[in-house]
Amino acid sequence: MSLIKRVVLDVLKPLHPNALEFASAIADQNDACRVKITVTEVDEKTETTVVVVESDDIPYEQIVATISGLGGSVHSIDEVVVTSSPTVEA
Repeated sequence: MSLIKRVVLDVLKPLHPNALEFASAIADQNDACRVKITVTEVDEKTETTVVVVESDDIPYEQIVATISGLGGSVHSIDEVVVTSSPTVEA
């Protein structure tokens, strides 16, 4: 099984919650998770953002569900870093 270490997402989000609240909600999905949001475009109701998530094992589906729950939409995965997990010997 592989582990997702870093993912860069193109996300369209509403103006509210703001980027700080949005990043905090995503980070809360995982202990020791780092989230960076860069706003690249703003209009009357939305912001286009680049969301970078880094961790030892990113729960991708939970991250996407959180983004959707906050009114956001993942447009694309722009970068991903995945490693193989160590095998466990019995």
